[in-house]
Amino acid sequence: MRLFSHTCSNTEIVCALGCAERLIGIDTDSDYPAEVVGPLPKLGRDLDLDVAGVIALRPDLVLTSLTVPGHERIVAELESAGLRTLVCDPLSLEDIYGDIRRIAAALDVAQRGAELVARMRAAMPQVLLPRSPKVLLEWWPKPVIVPARRSWASDLIALAGGVNPWGAVEAKSVPLDDAQIIAAAPDAVVMSWCGVKEENYRAEVVRRRPGWAEVPALRHDCIVPITEAWLGRPGPRLTEGYRALRRVIDAAAAD
Repeated sequence: MRLFSHTCSNTEIVCALGCAERLIGIDTDSDYPAEVVGPLPKLGRDLDLDVAGVIALRPDLVLTSLTVPGHERIVAELESAGLRTLVCDPLSLEDIYGDIRRIAAALDVAQRGAELVARMRAAMPQVLLPRSPKVLLEWWPKPVIVPARRSWASDLIALAGGVNPWGAVEAKSVPLDDAQIIAAAPDAVVMSWCGVKEENYRAEVVRRRPGWAEVPALRHDCIVPITEAWLGRPGPRLTEGYRALRRVIDAAAAD
Protein backbone atom coordinates (compact mmCIF):
# COMPACT_ATOMS: atom_id res chain seq x y z
CA MET A 1 0.00 0.00 0.00
CA ARG A 2 1.28 3.45 -0.99
CA LEU A 3 0.68 5.96 1.82
CA PHE A 4 0.77 9.74 1.90
CA SER A 5 0.66 11.32 5.37
CA HIS A 6 -0.62 14.88 5.73
CA THR A 7 0.11 15.32 9.44
CA CYS A 8 3.01 14.71 11.84
CA SER A 9 0.95 12.54 14.16
CA ASN A 10 -0.20 10.22 11.39
CA THR A 11 3.37 9.89 10.10
CA GLU A 12 4.53 8.92 13.58
CA ILE A 13 1.67 6.44 14.01
CA VAL A 14 2.53 4.72 10.72
CA CYS A 15 6.16 4.39 11.78
CA ALA A 16 5.25 3.13 15.26
CA LEU A 17 3.11 0.47 13.58
CA GLY A 18 6.17 -0.73 11.66
CA CYS A 19 4.85 0.43 8.29
CA ALA A 20 7.31 3.23 7.48
CA GLU A 21 8.31 1.59 4.21
CA ARG A 22 4.82 2.23 2.82
CA LEU A 23 5.18 6.03 3.03
CA ILE A 24 5.71 7.68 -0.35
CA GLY A 25 5.32 11.28 0.77
CA ILE A 26 4.58 13.47 3.78
CA ASP A 27 3.69 16.99 4.82
CA THR A 28 6.56 19.41 5.43
CA ASP A 29 6.06 19.46 9.21
CA SER A 30 6.57 15.71 9.63
CA ASP A 31 10.06 15.53 11.13
CA TYR A 32 10.15 12.26 13.07
CA PRO A 33 11.63 9.68 12.83
CA ALA A 34 14.35 11.67 11.05
CA GLU A 35 15.86 8.66 9.30
CA VAL A 36 12.47 7.83 7.78
CA VAL A 37 11.17 11.27 6.84
CA GLY A 38 14.47 12.67 5.59
CA PRO A 39 14.40 11.16 2.07
CA LEU A 40 10.63 11.43 1.51
CA PRO A 41 8.96 14.06 -0.72
CA LYS A 42 7.55 16.86 1.44
CA LEU A 43 4.59 18.59 -0.14
CA GLY A 44 3.73 21.56 2.07
CA ARG A 45 2.39 22.53 5.45
CA ASP A 46 -1.17 22.20 6.70
CA LEU A 47 -3.33 24.45 4.50
CA ASP A 48 -0.58 24.87 1.91
CA LEU A 49 -0.45 21.21 0.96
CA ASP A 50 0.38 20.68 -2.71
CA VAL A 51 -2.68 18.61 -3.55
CA ALA A 52 -1.63 18.25 -7.19
CA GLY A 53 1.69 16.88 -5.98
CA VAL A 54 -0.08 14.37 -3.77
CA ILE A 55 -2.22 13.24 -6.71
CA ALA A 56 0.91 12.81 -8.84
CA LEU A 57 2.36 10.38 -6.26
CA ARG A 58 -0.63 8.07 -6.81
CA PRO A 59 -1.18 7.06 -3.17
CA ASP A 60 -3.57 4.25 -2.29
CA LEU A 61 -4.47 6.06 0.93
CA VAL A 62 -3.99 9.58 2.30
CA LEU A 63 -3.87 9.92 6.06
CA THR A 64 -5.03 13.38 7.06
CA SER A 65 -6.82 15.17 9.89
CA LEU A 66 -9.06 18.02 10.96
CA THR A 67 -6.88 19.06 13.89
CA VAL A 68 -5.92 22.33 12.17
CA PRO A 69 -8.76 24.79 11.42
CA GLY A 70 -9.32 24.88 7.68
CA HIS A 71 -8.14 21.33 6.98
CA GLU A 72 -11.68 20.60 5.77
CA ARG A 73 -10.82 22.36 2.50
CA ILE A 74 -7.75 20.19 1.95
CA VAL A 75 -9.68 17.01 2.72
CA ALA A 76 -12.40 18.06 0.27
CA GLU A 77 -9.82 18.68 -2.47
CA LEU A 78 -8.20 15.29 -1.89
CA GLU A 79 -11.50 13.48 -1.96
CA SER A 80 -12.79 15.38 -5.02
CA ALA A 81 -9.68 14.15 -6.84
CA GLY A 82 -10.80 10.60 -6.13
CA LEU A 83 -8.19 9.87 -3.49
CA ARG A 84 -9.07 7.55 -0.65
CA THR A 85 -8.65 9.30 2.70
CA LEU A 86 -8.62 8.39 6.35
CA VAL A 87 -9.42 11.49 8.40
CA CYS A 88 -8.56 11.83 12.09
CA ASP A 89 -10.09 14.42 14.39
CA PRO A 90 -9.28 13.34 17.94
CA LEU A 91 -10.29 15.30 21.00
CA SER A 92 -9.60 12.96 23.91
CA LEU A 93 -6.83 10.47 24.56
CA GLU A 94 -9.36 7.70 23.95
CA ASP A 95 -10.05 9.23 20.53
CA ILE A 96 -6.34 8.99 19.75
CA TYR A 97 -6.31 5.33 20.71
CA GLY A 98 -9.29 4.84 18.40
CA ASP A 99 -7.48 6.56 15.51
CA ILE A 100 -4.42 4.35 16.01
CA ARG A 101 -6.65 1.30 15.76
CA ARG A 102 -8.39 2.67 12.63
CA ILE A 103 -5.09 3.36 10.91
CA ALA A 104 -3.74 -0.05 11.88
CA ALA A 105 -6.87 -1.73 10.50
CA ALA A 106 -6.58 0.23 7.23
CA LEU A 107 -2.96 -0.95 6.91
CA ASP A 108 -4.00 -4.54 7.72
CA VAL A 109 -1.94 -4.59 10.92
CA ALA A 110 -4.78 -4.45 13.44
CA GLN A 111 -2.91 -6.51 16.04
CA ARG A 112 0.00 -4.06 15.95
CA GLY A 113 -2.47 -1.25 16.58
CA ALA A 114 -3.88 -3.00 19.62
CA GLU A 115 -0.36 -3.62 20.92
CA LEU A 116 0.69 0.00 20.39
CA VAL A 117 -2.36 1.25 22.31
CA ALA A 118 -1.62 -1.23 25.11
CA ARG A 119 1.98 -0.01 25.34
CA MET A 120 0.83 3.60 25.50
CA ARG A 121 -1.70 2.85 28.24
CA ALA A 122 0.95 1.00 30.25
CA ALA A 123 3.39 3.90 29.85
CA MET A 124 0.85 6.44 31.16
CA PRO A 125 -0.64 5.13 34.42
CA GLN A 126 -2.97 7.24 36.52
CA VAL A 127 -1.05 8.98 39.32
CA LEU A 128 -2.81 9.96 42.53
CA LEU A 129 -1.06 12.58 44.67
CA PRO A 130 -2.04 13.96 48.08
CA ARG A 131 -2.37 17.33 46.35
CA SER A 132 -2.99 17.76 42.63
CA PRO A 133 -0.97 20.74 41.39
CA LYS A 134 -2.69 23.11 38.98
CA VAL A 135 -0.97 23.16 35.59
CA LEU A 136 -1.20 26.01 33.10
CA LEU A 137 -0.24 24.48 29.76
CA GLU A 138 0.31 27.19 27.16
CA TRP A 139 -0.40 26.38 23.53
CA TRP A 140 0.34 30.03 22.75
CA PRO A 141 1.87 32.88 24.77
CA LYS A 142 0.09 36.03 23.54
CA PRO A 143 -2.74 35.82 24.20
CA VAL A 144 -2.27 32.86 26.48
CA ILE A 145 -4.21 29.93 24.99
CA VAL A 146 -4.68 26.75 27.01
CA PRO A 147 -6.35 23.37 26.43
CA ALA A 148 -9.87 22.91 27.74
CA ARG A 149 -12.08 19.85 28.33
CA ARG A 150 -12.08 18.61 24.74
CA SER A 151 -8.33 18.13 24.62
CA TRP A 152 -6.09 15.13 25.11
CA ALA A 153 -3.70 17.51 26.90
CA SER A 154 -6.19 17.82 29.76
CA ASP A 155 -6.35 14.03 29.90
CA LEU A 156 -2.55 13.81 30.08
CA ILE A 157 -2.36 16.37 32.89
CA ALA A 158 -4.96 14.41 34.88
CA LEU A 159 -3.21 11.08 34.33
CA ALA A 160 0.10 12.60 35.45
CA GLY A 161 -1.44 13.68 38.75
CA GLY A 162 -2.25 17.30 38.02
CA VAL A 163 -5.32 19.35 37.22
CA ASN A 164 -6.01 21.74 34.38
CA PRO A 165 -7.87 24.71 35.94
CA TRP A 166 -9.74 25.13 32.65
CA GLY A 167 -10.38 21.43 32.13
CA ALA A 168 -14.13 21.82 32.63
CA VAL A 169 -14.56 24.50 29.96
CA GLU A 170 -16.53 23.01 27.07
CA ALA A 171 -14.05 23.76 24.28
CA LYS A 172 -10.88 22.46 22.64
CA SER A 173 -8.91 25.46 23.89
CA VAL A 174 -9.57 28.83 25.47
CA PRO A 175 -7.80 32.22 25.41
CA LEU A 176 -7.15 33.76 28.83
CA ASP A 177 -6.36 37.18 30.19
CA ASP A 178 -3.96 37.95 33.02
CA ALA A 179 -6.73 38.33 35.60
CA GLN A 180 -8.15 34.86 34.90
CA ILE A 181 -4.75 33.24 35.26
CA ILE A 182 -3.82 35.15 38.42
CA ALA A 183 -7.14 34.11 39.97
CA ALA A 184 -6.54 30.46 39.07
CA ALA A 185 -3.10 30.55 40.76
CA PRO A 186 -1.43 27.74 38.78
CA ASP A 187 1.38 25.84 40.50
CA ALA A 188 3.25 25.19 37.26
CA VAL A 189 3.45 26.79 33.84
CA VAL A 190 4.29 24.53 30.91
CA MET A 191 5.31 26.23 27.69
CA SER A 192 4.37 24.09 24.69
CA TRP A 193 3.94 26.77 22.05
CA CYS A 194 2.50 25.53 18.76
CA GLY A 195 4.79 25.89 15.77
CA VAL A 196 7.71 27.15 17.89
CA LYS A 197 10.89 25.11 18.40
CA GLU A 198 11.50 24.26 22.04
CA GLU A 199 14.86 26.05 22.05
CA ASN A 200 12.96 29.26 21.31
CA TYR A 201 10.64 28.99 24.32
CA ARG A 202 11.51 31.79 26.76
CA ALA A 203 10.55 31.73 30.44
CA GLU A 204 11.17 35.49 30.50
CA VAL A 205 8.05 35.91 28.37
CA VAL A 206 6.06 34.41 31.24
CA ARG A 207 7.91 36.18 34.04
CA ARG A 208 7.38 39.69 32.68
CA ARG A 209 3.59 39.46 32.39
CA PRO A 210 1.82 42.13 34.45
CA GLY A 211 0.65 40.95 37.85
CA TRP A 212 2.05 37.43 37.59
CA ALA A 213 4.80 37.83 40.21
CA GLU A 214 2.69 36.26 42.99
CA VAL A 215 1.40 33.36 40.90
CA PRO A 216 2.67 30.21 42.70
CA ALA A 217 4.37 28.89 39.55
CA LEU A 218 6.48 32.03 39.33
CA ARG A 219 7.18 32.25 43.04
CA HIS A 220 8.56 28.70 42.91
CA ASP A 221 10.19 29.21 39.49
CA CYS A 222 8.19 26.35 38.00
CA ILE A 223 8.13 27.48 34.38
CA VAL A 224 9.04 24.54 32.17
CA PRO A 225 9.36 23.99 28.41
CA ILE A 226 7.97 20.77 26.93
CA THR A 227 8.16 20.48 23.19
CA GLU A 228 4.87 20.61 21.34
CA ALA A 229 6.02 17.48 19.51
CA TRP A 230 5.36 15.59 22.76
CA LEU A 231 2.10 17.25 23.80
CA GLY A 232 0.49 18.70 20.68
CA ARG A 233 0.73 15.74 18.31
CA PRO A 234 -1.96 13.09 18.86
CA GLY A 235 0.29 10.09 18.42
CA PRO A 236 2.71 7.67 20.09
CA ARG A 237 5.08 10.29 21.51
CA LEU A 238 2.42 11.55 23.91
CA THR A 239 4.04 9.07 26.28
CA GLU A 240 7.11 11.33 26.30
CA GLY A 241 4.87 14.30 27.07
CA TYR A 242 3.27 12.39 29.93
CA ARG A 243 6.66 11.59 31.43
CA ALA A 244 7.72 15.22 31.15
CA LEU A 245 4.47 16.34 32.80
CA ARG A 246 5.06 13.83 35.60
CA ARG A 247 8.38 15.48 36.38
CA VAL A 248 6.80 18.95 36.40
CA ILE A 249 3.84 17.88 38.54
CA ASP A 250 5.96 15.91 41.01
CA ALA A 251 8.20 18.96 41.50
CA ALA A 252 5.20 21.27 41.94
CA ALA A 253 3.61 18.90 44.45
CA ALA A 254 6.80 18.91 46.51
CA ASP A 255 6.85 22.72 46.88
